[in-house]
Amino acid sequence: MTKEEILLADREFLFPAVFHYYAEPLVISHAKDQWMWDIDGRQYLDFFGGILTVSVGHCNDFVNARVHAQLDKLQHTSTVYVTEPLARLAKKLASISPEGKLTRSMITNSGTEANETAIVAARCYTGSNEIIALRHSYHGRSNLAMAVTGNLAWRVAGSPQPGIVFAHNAYCYRCPFGLKYPECDVRCARDVEDVIKTTTSGRPAAFLAEPIQGVGGFVTPPKEYFQIVAGIVRKHGGLIISDEVQTAWGRTGGKWWGCEQYGFTPDIITSAKGLANGSPIGLTLAADAVAKAVPAPTISTFGGNPVTSTAALAVLDFIEEKNLLANAADAGAHLRAGLEALAEKHAAIGEVRGMGLMQALELVSDRASRAPDASKAGAVLEAARANGILIGKGGLYGNVLRITPPLNIGKSDIDEFLARLDRSF
Repeated sequence: MTKEEILLADREFLFPAVFHYYAEPLVISHAKDQWMWDIDGRQYLDFFGGILTVSVGHCNDFVNARVHAQLDKLQHTSTVYVTEPLARLAKKLASISPEGKLTRSMITNSGTEANETAIVAARCYTGSNEIIALRHSYHGRSNLAMAVTGNLAWRVAGSPQPGIVFAHNAYCYRCPFGLKYPECDVRCARDVEDVIKTTTSGRPAAFLAEPIQGVGGFVTPPKEYFQIVAGIVRKHGGLIISDEVQTAWGRTGGKWWGCEQYGFTPDIITSAKGLANGSPIGLTLAADAVAKAVPAPTISTFGGNPVTSTAALAVLDFIEEKNLLANAADAGAHLRAGLEALAEKHAAIGEVRGMGLMQALELVSDRASRAPDASKAGAVLEAARANGILIGKGGLYGNVLRITPPLNIGKSDIDEFLARLDRSF
């Protein structure tokens, strides 16, 4: 197909709700490692990775070799049969879980499914139905996942559901209480007590949150936030679900899980995206007692299939073999320093935030008012494409640039990216 034929088929035969970046949608032809090429042969340095999914580089040779071998051996069974790749993956995930306390896996096909499974498990374990989520959050595209998403742009009519309430997120740059950290005493976290007492029955099933809000614009809470919230929620009988669809697999630097950066262990972790480097996967990782509360029978036709499980195991092995947890911290610090230097130069950048190789720039009309400026974010996104770099966009106001290169990115590529981003501004 020609480029024009592809774009025409996209417009005529896909759901119109499927949106694309850029005024003229970008048609990708192929990719390798940190590079992507469009159908016209233009090369791009990819610092978004299919929304934090290409964790170890496009078409990674180590991962693909394992996948190719598995394809020739066993491709599909469903969970009604036992396979070695799925059993090995579950054992590996238990071994790297926070404090080794989450030992039971349910492998599905997406972060949406993972969060659905987690909420079902929490409701079964507690006997309660109520869920506390955060404003500005994103948890998926099913009806239930949209119901716990605190961002109107990603919800549709009919998705709100009874029993789901929203607490304030820890958005220090735009504190909902008009306070300043640390003098605020982390008011947003302590407010969860009032949320429980005023908007629930007093016994929630779970508190669901991302360690760093992804679609929300990489909102990064203070270090005390989750420990305070966990204490409050557990006092009232609820579980803690850490949505690590974007923050897991070393993305935040130095640790496997984003929750570990905050010194707390949740009862359930959900993840997806970077675990299989582009193969569809979802993970619900739970404490033994929580997993046992889910009644039998349950199945997943495609979840944990041998090929995807093999890809996931290969990704985890590659991360360990190449010490990419450390690289994410080291390269992430290098990236952060470069972004902060850009913020000194370009007044449109109101804040730099994030952890490891998960960094963001919030763009504003002016720093005094901090007025969100989505038009500037859109303009920089277009200019970045013209300068041969791919980044993401998000935030409740559509004014945050999201920067997430693969975990094995080198400092020379980061320097090249920063130079191109500077030209884009």
